[in-house]
Amino acid sequence: MSRRPSVIAPGRTIAALVIWAAATATASSASETNAKSPPRWTISAEAVLLGRVGTGNQPLVAFVPGDVYWWTPSGLNTTNYPGAVALASNQLGQRLAPGPKLGVTYRGASGWSAELSYFSVVGLGATRTRGPENPGQWLVMKAPGSFWQTQDFAYQSMAWRADSGLHSLEANVRRDVSPRVTLFAGLRWLQLNDTLQGTLTPIDIGEPDWKTTVMPATLADAKPMAGSTPVANPPFWTTDTGNSLYGVQIGARATVWQHARFSVEALAKAGVYANHAEQAALVSIRKQLNPASAAVNTTSFVGEGGLVARFGVTDAVAFKLGYDILWLNGVALAPTQIAQMSTTPTTVTATGVDTGASTLFQGLSFGVEYTF
Repeated sequence: MSRRPSVIAPGRTIAALVIWAAATATASSASETNAKSPPRWTISAEAVLLGRVGTGNQPLVAFVPGDVYWWTPSGLNTTNYPGAVALASNQLGQRLAPGPKLGVTYRGASGWSAELSYFSVVGLGATRTRGPENPGQWLVMKAPGSFWQTQDFAYQSMAWRADSGLHSLEANVRRDVSPRVTLFAGLRWLQLNDTLQGTLTPIDIGEPDWKTTVMPATLADAKPMAGSTPVANPPFWTTDTGNSLYGVQIGARATVWQHARFSVEALAKAGVYANHAEQAALVSIRKQLNPASAAVNTTSFVGEGGLVARFGVTDAVAFKLGYDILWLNGVALAPTQIAQMSTTPTTVTATGVDTGASTLFQGLSFGVEYTF
């Protein structure tokens, strides 16, 4: 069953920006009739710092009390399901990551213009670790089907890492409807990649005694078997998702306040996109990696808004500082794909791709633009 992340949809914010920008600009456009004609070309180079909220709400770590028999003469005691959730994917808050933002605009004499812009942010990562607990708890991750992941030894921790990357390229045709208001429409491509990986650290120092000789076994029996050799643990769960979005968008840009060389500009965009979404997973069963993958085509929505403060150093050079917000709805995120995996003691199968998630990027941008 799909789980949607608990993020605040910025649709209202974007709509408010459009209404506010258009109303303010219309009211003040009469005083700008003698404004100086803008130059033909504008080139901008900026740095962006974006963070992300909205990673799904998939349980990743749950506790089984250390005095519960987990291994019994008949095998795994799977009737003792994990108790309280100790870590969920919505706790993997991804901090700010930097990236470049480039743009070029050509303005014609008749009020029509064209713009091309690109930005990219990668390395949006976060890691959370649980365990070992005091008093001892047995960390267990329950995925659909018969897959369980346990601590082999009492000293181990369970670590989950999330990584994301976002790329955007757009081309728009713009029309100045007043000295302060510009409407535009265009094409846009976005690529959203998301990865989730679960590992046990440190590596096993030998074969755990409780799996072979101790029956029934609790956490107190989680110690290496005498004479066993160290065993390297591969990541027990890895999911990579990719969203390739191609679509059309409309938007508005308006100067909402201006004094001398200082101005504040509001921006709002909205678009509908065709999304080719994919997921590829590697699930470790008995320390053997089992691959699975799936793909689907769906429709997604993207909304964007922002404010930009601009200070003109000269008639040609200006410094910019902005706040940006970008909302993607109907995309595949890595945590929500766990529910799309079917496992047996020996096989792993991807039953589909969950594209019911939303995610929100927000942060700052700063840089310089040159007009000529």
